[in-house]
Amino acid sequence: MRAITNMENKRLLSIDIFRGLTVILMTIVNNPGDWGHIYAPLEHAEWHGYTLTDLVFPSFLFIVGISTVLSKPSEDQLLKTFKRALRIFLLGLSLSFFSKIKAGDYTLVLRLLAMALATVAFLGDYPLRRQFWVAVGAFVLLIGLCFSGIEDFEHVRIPGVLQRIAVVYLLVSLLHAYTSLRVQIGVFIASLAGYWALMHFVEVPGIGAANLEVNKNLAAWLDNYLLEGHLWATSKTWDPEGILSTLPAVATGLAGLFAGRYLQGSPEGVSPKASILFAAGAIALVAGTVWGWYFPINKALWTSSYVLVAAGWDLLLLAVLQATVHSGMMADRYWKPVLIFGMNPMLVFFFSGIIPRVLGMIKIGDEGLTSWIYSQGIEPLFADKMNASLAGALIYVLIWAVILYFFDARKRYYKV
Repeated sequence: MRAITNMENKRLLSIDIFRGLTVILMTIVNNPGDWGHIYAPLEHAEWHGYTLTDLVFPSFLFIVGISTVLSKPSEDQLLKTFKRALRIFLLGLSLSFFSKIKAGDYTLVLRLLAMALATVAFLGDYPLRRQFWVAVGAFVLLIGLCFSGIEDFEHVRIPGVLQRIAVVYLLVSLLHAYTSLRVQIGVFIASLAGYWALMHFVEVPGIGAANLEVNKNLAAWLDNYLLEGHLWATSKTWDPEGILSTLPAVATGLAGLFAGRYLQGSPEGVSPKASILFAAGAIALVAGTVWGWYFPINKALWTSSYVLVAAGWDLLLLAVLQATVHSGMMADRYWKPVLIFGMNPMLVFFFSGIIPRVLGMIKIGDEGLTSWIYSQGIEPLFADKMNASLAGALIYVLIWAVILYFFDARKRYYKV
């Protein structure tokens, strides 16, 4: 664990804890024992409204904004920014390609080799310029395969969670590096107001009046128009990480940027006031809730009201962590189980997407290995299937904790 020697390290510690809590919650909601039996807070809202699960993704973007400010600039900052954005995007695209790789009896072997190559290429530590050009070459290759007409790749999903994180990171980093706070606030307001205006006043081609209905709104039309065949498999005609909704997602990253500027702006040796963060969070939460009466809170559409509500909760959590960490209310060593997730987030994110896919390809009878372990070893221990499903998710988190302790003990932290 990092040595906490000064106020700056305390600030970084609170961000690592924030990130760790978010990664843990992500791991739980993405890996239930049984998708048919999930407690309501651990499911996404069906359409309008939000649950605890709907707050996970914006928290990552919020943290991206904070980290952009707190990270130390370097002479090659612009090159590093583009390299990092490309590598994050490519890790997400690699996950989309995984299930599309086919080679008969050798499919599993080939998929594992492809993911091993992606791990080395996009998580490996080698000279910066080589990382950049490898990422550029891989981007051209994979996007080319998506539109090559090759049957196996004609429906590879191009948008995705990591892909959106990459785009938001790139835009927020460039805004931070080359614009003033006034411009950044202007972009924040314009993206929220502009998205609201587009979704409320622009007619949807082939549909009619502006609306927020599933599959009939402007964002869905644009996704299908530009990326037909390369969208979320569940919908096929629109994507929750689509093109137009990336506009307000940038505002989520900027909200984190503003929080990061506040943390960075506190004088050395002076604790940032948690009360300021708490007040800002409360204001954002109330504003988002009120706006939600007119522009419904919706994660799939990433509505402007959703941006404010999610940022509000993030600011409240950050305020609590700042107060807790700086006051010494909880000894640093007790945060270790959370920190190990926060210090290796990309490792968890990428491989927690790969491992279930791989285990699902290993069959025992008619079941994949993951399903077999759950049905034979976990579910029988519980009378309530909801509790059994939650236990399956928590066991998966514990398995990851063991893996991360192993890497932490060897000081191995994988970053793009």
